Amino acid sequence: MVGTSGLMQEDILMAGYASLVGLSINFAVMFRIKFRFSNRIQLLAAGAVLIVANYICATTESVPVLVLTCFVAGFFRMQATLACNSTIQLWLTPLRDMSVFFCYVYLLVDGVIQLSGISTVYTAFFAGWEYMQWIMMGLLALMMVLVLILVRPVRGPMFIPLLGIDWLGAVLWAGFMLSFTFICVYGNYYDWWDAPEIRWSAVAGVAFLAINLWRASFLHHPYISFRAMTNRNVLRATAVYLVFFTLLATEHVFEHTYAASILGFDETNLIDLNWFVFAGIVAGTGFTYITFALRKWRYKTMTVIAFVLAAGYLAYFYFLIDYGVEKEMLMIPLFLRGSASVIISIVFLTSIVQSGLPFQVFPQALVINGFTGAVMGATLGPAIIGELLRLVMARNSALISSALTDFNPDAVAVPFGQLYGMVQLQAMVVSMKEIYGLLLIAAILSIAVILLSYGPMRPRAFFPKWRTIRRLIRHQVRETNR
Repeated sequence: MVGTSGLMQEDILMAGYASLVGLSINFAVMFRIKFRFSNRIQLLAAGAVLIVANYICATTESVPVLVLTCFVAGFFRMQATLACNSTIQLWLTPLRDMSVFFCYVYLLVDGVIQLSGISTVYTAFFAGWEYMQWIMMGLLALMMVLVLILVRPVRGPMFIPLLGIDWLGAVLWAGFMLSFTFICVYGNYYDWWDAPEIRWSAVAGVAFLAINLWRASFLHHPYISFRAMTNRNVLRATAVYLVFFTLLATEHVFEHTYAASILGFDETNLIDLNWFVFAGIVAGTGFTYITFALRKWRYKTMTVIAFVLAAGYLAYFYFLIDYGVEKEMLMIPLFLRGSASVIISIVFLTSIVQSGLPFQVFPQALVINGFTGAVMGATLGPAIIGELLRLVMARNSALISSALTDFNPDAVAVPFGQLYGMVQLQAMVVSMKEIYGLLLIAAILSIAVILLSYGPMRPRAFFPKWRTIRRLIRHQVRETNR
């Protein structure tokens, strides 16, 4: 897309993260929409919107249009996912044990992310990147045809009108999330606070957050209440996500640069690395299902295991990183990263269900969990690590080049451009190794803190029956009418 549309890499990232923001915002209203419209209408509407969104993404060169389109697409994508998965929940776990259900959800979601990346790159390799958009549009059209044929056009017994929803709050929270994402994605490009774009984004984000907190202090049904924001499990999950995904932020900052610039991998070899991550996701999900969902291992135990896997990923790269690494040698660290990320996601999403929040507030906690886990975890960590890499690399470049003087005959014999490239390449490898070492120390300290904490809680996260949820939401609508 960067090469053919004139967009920057940051523009593409911003559009992708806008999709995750739209997905997160949907959590607070997804059950209300489910009880208002039948699954048939939800799937047909989502399919139509996503077809239009894919067409716009394949043709537009406007960044605002692309970001807004991806935001809307993320919202409807989450609603269609709920419509599908909620109908088979009792097949997967008749007891409505969410630790079991979330193993399936993350195997599906994280696994498809890796597989879609592989299919996209190979489609672009043999044809063009736009062809993946047309393939997706065709599959969505096929899905709509199957829904029209196989799903009966009946209205379910859970029809509840969309009353009492704080839509203004949803817009304000989306504004805050997009402002935060803009700062993290474009910060390095605009040189952070020296640029008016970053300063105005910060002002807008603070304003959106302040208005949201002010409205939550007096509204009877705010989009996200203080009860959700101050819940202990929600705060704990937020803190763990920020630390954990910052440790794994090298995935976004280092891995592509290292494999492409230093090892010389082309795009197909780069995307083949996704198979290693996919294997880790499958293994991590299976391990979590057996230990956490079935045998009810403690949250503390599973968190330690995830951090140990993350530390293993960092340690492997710290000792492995060099100029002559084969592709197969990257299997172990990428496998560990895939397993670690899926374990931590399943465990702490389950903890949100077990947070003790009433069901009216529970979807609001999912919004916070989605934003901190999917958006903040994917943007804040890379922003920090990217800036750290810039500073460390500048220092190492100065140290390495200080030994090269005009009095060194070997240095004079090498053209300046080639010599400069050699210095930058060496500085990059040294800087990456240094940052991997710092993150490894942070991971070990995190493991020590978790081990010293007291955590006897085991997973007992059960989803209420649908008729119970329907009764609670109808009661909320009646209160709103009064």
